[in-house]
Amino acid sequence: MSRDGYCDNRVYWAPSEMARILLVEDNDMNRDMLSRRLQRRGHEVLMAADGMQAILMAESEAPDLILLDMSLPVIDGWEAARRLKASPSTSAVPIIALTAHAMSGDRERALAAGCDDYDTKPVDFPKLLAKIDFLLAR
Repeated sequence: MSRDGYCDNRVYWAPSEMARILLVEDNDMNRDMLSRRLQRRGHEVLMAADGMQAILMAESEAPDLILLDMSLPVIDGWEAARRLKASPSTSAVPIIALTAHAMSGDRERALAAGCDDYDTKPVDFPKLLAKIDFLLAR
């Protein structure tokens, strides 16, 4: 379903209420581009630049969803996802793994680390929005 309520043959989704999204990305350009596009859609965007900061912000800011780059400094995204899913205060928060390294097995590895979905960079924004809306509707 499109944002205007019409069905199409691509992805069916219902627009979510505006969410609080924690964007974890160490690349300034990627972080800026994604945060601005999400904000234009009405989402509140919190930002972290490394895995440790992501864990601390997720615990203190209670985001509705986390977009998590997997190649991060301090603590990588794989370990950050494991820790977030192991913590009672953040275990229910959906995580979408983002990676430029679309290697065979990365999707399975991300899901095994606790991520709820997986997407590659460069980001196909309409596809990412559909994944965000699907996970927020659960």
